[in-house]
Amino acid sequence: MSIRGTMPVILLKEGATETKGREAQRNNIAAAKIIAEIVHTSLGPRGMDKMLVDDLGDVTITNDGATILKEIDVQHPAAKMLVEISKTTDNEVGDGTTSVVVLAGALLESAESLINQDVHPTIIVDGYRKAAKKAKQLLQEIADTVSPNDKTLLQKIAKTAMQTKLVRKDSSHLADIVVQAVLAVAEKDGETYHVDEDDIKVEKKAGKSIKDSLIIEGIVLDKEVVHAGMPKKASEAKIALVNTALEINKTETDAKINISNPQQLKTFLDEENRMLKTMVDKIVASGATVLICQKGVDDMVQHYLAKAGILTVRRVKESDMTKLAKATGARITTNLDDLFEKDLGTAQLVEERKIEEDRWVFVEGCRHPKSVSLLLRGGSQRVVDEVERSVHDSIMVVKDVMEMPSIVAGGGAPETYTATKLRTWSKTLEGREQLAAEKFAEALESIPLTLAENAGMDPIDTLTNLRSKQLKGEKWIGVDVMKAKVANMKSSDIIEPLVVKQQIISAATEAACMILRIDDVIATSKTAGPPHGGEGGMPPGGMPGMGMGGMGGMGGMPDMGGMDM
Repeated sequence: MSIRGTMPVILLKEGATETKGREAQRNNIAAAKIIAEIVHTSLGPRGMDKMLVDDLGDVTITNDGATILKEIDVQHPAAKMLVEISKTTDNEVGDGTTSVVVLAGALLESAESLINQDVHPTIIVDGYRKAAKKAKQLLQEIADTVSPNDKTLLQKIAKTAMQTKLVRKDSSHLADIVVQAVLAVAEKDGETYHVDEDDIKVEKKAGKSIKDSLIIEGIVLDKEVVHAGMPKKASEAKIALVNTALEINKTETDAKINISNPQQLKTFLDEENRMLKTMVDKIVASGATVLICQKGVDDMVQHYLAKAGILTVRRVKESDMTKLAKATGARITTNLDDLFEKDLGTAQLVEERKIEEDRWVFVEGCRHPKSVSLLLRGGSQRVVDEVERSVHDSIMVVKDVMEMPSIVAGGGAPETYTATKLRTWSKTLEGREQLAAEKFAEALESIPLTLAENAGMDPIDTLTNLRSKQLKGEKWIGVDVMKAKVANMKSSDIIEPLVVKQQIISAATEAACMILRIDDVIATSKTAGPPHGGEGGMPPGGMPGMGMGGMGGMGGMPDMGGMDM
């Protein structure tokens, strides 16, 4: 009698788990749907906020999709993909971080019903990809091209990005300073603009109210003047930016100086002082009235600088030095011998001011600054944090429109329009892909549906009403959440960049397709050792997760229920 074929083949190491086929797909889709469910209540102007408390007890209150998902530490591998797409969307276009997750969740939910009808995942993926390509093309067709430096339009866009946030009441004031800031740092290259959002320095300080946020034509440094004897204010300042320590360098190798009498010591100290004084003389000779140093400044140097009446700030971050160079037109000098008048930057005023309990140095009134600062205020630390997140989104959407001047209306209008057109187009597809394309259209409508739901409107009535008006050819009809009715979003000034909508569709489709193609999840456990040592091929420590070491593999033992000793 042959025993071939009865030998168990052990491929995976002990403690590894594997889920296959339908089971694996269901599990992944379920996890992704849970993530979408978490953020879906925070979509739109009537969306709710989430309070996130980390293990140190720090609280974050926000409705920014990317922030919510970043703060909750997601463990499930499929769910992590949705966290990633919201993060990428945040970095790429700044807005739409909630929508992208809601859409990906809806795409997976639609796919699930097809899988249950025995449609192969690969067919769904192909259908989705074609539909996404078509959807982006349709959006491109309805988008309006605008002029990239139209201030009123940019303000509407900045304001739309803040409508869904806590700062809605003050959105016009904030939108105003955001647009000023972006226009100040935008670089024109022929007909196109380029904006580096890092040129806008955002400083936040709790206190006063959101209305007191302001833009500074220059840079705010969260440092104070180093020496009490220095002036606290310099008008028509000439600014030297120095990236070298104003102190005596220690020698690289161990050096020893034998001093045998007091005279030698005095000579030695005098020489040190002379070297430090020479440093200050070089700065004074350049004509600088303000010195900003990236490294340390020796006490003796501070004394000489104070005598020369030069306002000095030390240990300034490298990123701030770069911004200062852009704002004031100065050149960052690494060697004091290279410091001449032509290297100095200018500002109308450099002044130390007390903001709440801190002293900060303001460098303002720079001519044509290529780097500016926003100083955000708010009633409490949580509020200021959320203002900062809202302003980031707002800066990004203004940047998006300046770099790619195409816009669409908001309020779920473009999604509804695209869905309606996709349904007609899906009839041209052959085979089961047609079903996938229809489901894609259905998933797109989850955006207006969620908006309506969050506003307390009847989702079904709203959607049917929307569809019928859209079919009559009114492409800008969307859900006006604030008035809780279906209306023309263009005339309500709810405007969004086209690039955001396209990014949402691309990212959501890619994530959904990736999750759909997985049919086998193999998780290896780190704790299990090589399959020998313990009884019955168990690692010496017993099964991972069992309370008592070495308990596993004891054949006839009843279930111990993981008796933790």
